[in-house]
Amino acid sequence: MANILLIDDDTELTSLLKDILSFEGFSVSEANDGYAGLEAVTDDIDLILLDVMMPKLNGMETLKKLRETRQTPVLMLTAKGEEIDRVIGLELGADDYLPKPFSDRELLARIRAILRRTQTEAVTPKPTNDGIEYNGIKIYPGKQEAYYKGELVDLTTTEFALLSHLIQNPGKVITKESLSLDVLGKRLAAFDRAIDMHISNLRKKLPERADGKPRIKTLRGRGYLLIEED
Repeated sequence: MANILLIDDDTELTSLLKDILSFEGFSVSEANDGYAGLEAVTDDIDLILLDVMMPKLNGMETLKKLRETRQTPVLMLTAKGEEIDRVIGLELGADDYLPKPFSDRELLARIRAILRRTQTEAVTPKPTNDGIEYNGIKIYPGKQEAYYKGELVDLTTTEFALLSHLIQNPGKVITKESLSLDVLGKRLAAFDRAIDMHISNLRKKLPERADGKPRIKTLRGRGYLLIEED
């Protein structure tokens, strides 16, 4: 059973979502503003549904403060048509976004896609020394951790999933379409920039190559490639 935290000032919506998610077997708690939401986040929370428009502390500021200490997966709930909110949310480390209004089916699909990325390995834990190394970067799928020359690289769940996918397909061009399906669990829609933003965030966190170039290369119109040192 996954524990979900709803952070939204719309009490009617949170009540409805709580009923829907509880019926699907999730354990649900709620907070009605950003400050209360931050206080409610514990190690037991598996996923946060975070609204953008809130009083006291809006969703963006809440996410920014959250990412200072925790990498708990976050699904942002944004206003329809507010693309800037989605882009900023992804830049700040949100795992995905869902424009309002949304269907129950779409919400549950997004939630399950995020939880699959975080919980699959927990069901069948691997030895802590069972890592995968590529060009000085070593990932441990069982622990969802990545290291470069022994130092931890602080990644969100989605960033780790992207890096893991690229490392396990060395020398291959991975299309945005396949990354969206395999990592985000959704088909790539027109003008959807989620994968681009996650890749951009991942580039910033990975150390540069010896020649100063980023490790992830964009092949325009084709996809992405994790490149080797020269």
